[in-house]
Amino acid sequence: MPVSSFTDNMSSLQQLATPVDSTLSFKMGCDGGTIPKRHELVKGPKKVEKVDRNAERAAKWKYCALSQEKLRRPIVSCEMGRLYNKDAIIEYLLDKTAERPNMEVVTHIRGIKDIKELNLTDNPEWAGERSNTKGDVYEDLHCGMFICPVVGLEMNGKHRFCYLQTCGCVFSDRALKEIKTDICHKCGDLFKDEDLVVLNGTKEEGEKLREKMEQKRAKAKTKKSKKSKAAETVATPSESKDDTKGPEVDGKESSLQTDGESSQSDVAGTSSSTEGSKLSKSAASKRSVQEMTEKSEVFKSLFTTHSSAKRTKAQTSNWVTHTPYHF
Repeated sequence: MPVSSFTDNMSSLQQLATPVDSTLSFKMGCDGGTIPKRHELVKGPKKVEKVDRNAERAAKWKYCALSQEKLRRPIVSCEMGRLYNKDAIIEYLLDKTAERPNMEVVTHIRGIKDIKELNLTDNPEWAGERSNTKGDVYEDLHCGMFICPVVGLEMNGKHRFCYLQTCGCVFSDRALKEIKTDICHKCGDLFKDEDLVVLNGTKEEGEKLREKMEQKRAKAKTKKSKKSKAAETVATPSESKDDTKGPEVDGKESSLQTDGESSQSDVAGTSSSTEGSKLSKSAASKRSVQEMTEKSEVFKSLFTTHSSAKRTKAQTSNWVTHTPYHF
C-alpha cells in the first residue's frame, strides 16, 4: 500500500472523528450505551392516583369520622349517616373552638339531639384486635365488627346499611327489601320510610340526606314560630278585655258603694238581733248545773262542782301528782 494513500485515509478519519459542533455533541449524550425509553423522552399526562378501596372502606366503617380513632361503643350517627364515637361528639359540643382535623364533617351537628345512638348487632366471627398480636394468624381485613340481625351480612362497606331514626337499630338494605314491614325487626317499634338513613352512602345519597335534614329543620322552625305567634295572640286579647272592663268595673263599684251605704243600716239591725240571740244561747249553755233550780240535789252531787266534792287542805297532798277522789 503506498504511503500517499495511507495518509489520505488517516486525514479522512480525523475529519470524521472531529465534531462538527460542540453544542450538538453535548446535547446528544447516550455515549455510554444506554437506551432511553419513550416515557423518559416524551412527557405525557400525569396518572391519577387511585385510592385503595379496602383502605377507604376501613376508614369509613372502622374509624370515627371526627377523631379518626377506632370505633368503640357507644357508637352514634348523624342525619348524614356518618359514624362517630359518642365521646368524641360530646367533646366537640363542649368545646367547638378547639382545632380538630375534620371539623367540616360535624358542622351540621348543633347539639346532642342531632345524633342517634346506634343499636348494633355484634359479629360472632369478629375476634377483636388482640387475636393476632403475634402476627402468626391470618387476619381478614374484610371482616366487620357488626352484622345485620336479619340476613347476617357483615357491615364492612361492601353492602348497603341503614339505621332507623326512631330506635337506632341498624339493618342491611337487603333485609328491608326482602321483608317489607313498618315494624322494627329487632325492637318492634313502628317506623316510616322517612326514618331510614343510609350509613356512609355515596355523594348523591349524601346530598339527598342534606336536603332532607334542611327541610326537617325548616319545618321545626315554622312550628316554633307558629306557637310563639299563637301565644302572643292569646295574651293580647286578654289585656284588651281587661282594659275594656275597667270603666264598667268602676261604675259597678260606685253603684255598689251607694247600695252598700243604704243596706248597712239594715245589716246592722239584723246583726244586732242575731248577736243578742247568740249571747243568750251561750249564756244559757254556760249556766252551771248547781244553779239549776229544776234539778235535784242528788243529780247535782254527781258533778265535781258540788260542795261535797270539794276537799280540805288536810285531804290534799303536795307531792302526789294525781290523787283519786276518796270520800
